[in-house]
Amino acid sequence: MTFAWYGHLKFKSSPLWIAILVSWLLAFVEYCFQVPANRIGHNQFTAAQLKTIQEVITFAVFCGFSVLYLKEDLKWNYIAGFALIIAGAWFVLKKW
Repeated sequence: MTFAWYGHLKFKSSPLWIAILVSWLLAFVEYCFQVPANRIGHNQFTAAQLKTIQEVITFAVFCGFSVLYLKEDLKWNYIAGFALIIAGAWFVLKKW
């Protein structure tokens, strides 16, 4: 989803309708994997836990994507904010 949502930012001269179409096609492929993965994962995790896992993975992928593909700096406050989100994920995933 990172490429679907943010990959077009490198191609701002392309028409918006092309960015939308390519983004939807990329997202469709991911959904073809995500939906079955959620069905299988729901046997072991709650829906809230599945969503939390997805978001933590998304943040990790996004950090690499923004630095390597978009050539943007990963500032300290971004890392601090993502760390707080990961700390929140710990509370969701911990067995109480």
